[in-house]
Amino acid sequence: MAEEHQNQIYLQPIPVRIWHWLNAFGIITLTVSGAQIRFPDYIHWLGSYKSAIYLHNTAGFVVAISFSLWFFYYTFVARTMANLYVPKVDDFKSGIMRQVKFYFLTYFLGWENPHHPTPDSKFNPMQKSVYLAIMFVLMPLVSLSGIFLTNVDPLRSLIVMIGGLKLLAGLHFLLACCLVAFIPTHVYLATLGRTPTDHIKTMWTGWEDEGEGHTEEPEKSNSTASS
Repeated sequence: MAEEHQNQIYLQPIPVRIWHWLNAFGIITLTVSGAQIRFPDYIHWLGSYKSAIYLHNTAGFVVAISFSLWFFYYTFVARTMANLYVPKVDDFKSGIMRQVKFYFLTYFLGWENPHHPTPDSKFNPMQKSVYLAIMFVLMPLVSLSGIFLTNVDPLRSLIVMIGGLKLLAGLHFLLACCLVAFIPTHVYLATLGRTPTDHIKTMWTGWEDEGEGHTEEPEKSNSTASS
């Protein structure tokens, strides 16, 4: 076992991997069922309208439980929530732009990823910023609006205070669209490892190669050679 993972680091513990795939399949189910609920005249993938609503509510419940497990694990078990998900001053000063440059330019030139993930620093500055918005803003708001929509009668007075059922349903739909828009971006960025499947394998096995196989930036290589 030691030789098998000699040049790898254990990056994703079992609870994180379970949460990730449970959350992924849940969101995909919510997306498909939500599309049928929103456009019932055009989409009939899941049978009847009632079936789509039942599946959507069930998937929403599963994702809400999954989100709770994620929050509990990182806050009370691993105790790395702030360190992993909250960007630091240096991240805003230069880290985000450096990572954007890598994703949009230098990756295609074969340069090295400026961020090297470790168990205590899994996410680069760009990921931190995006995940912070998704996990602490979008997910809670989508979940909360969904809870209101599935409990209209007991929460009717609060719904009226918010602006009514139509406004709440529209807000839920727009928030969900923002969340769904992140999925293709997430999948694409997951392919930017040493090979297109490296990061995906990591989320199955937990292990990731220490080096991604990119060459260093030319400026760094030249300075090293001259010294």
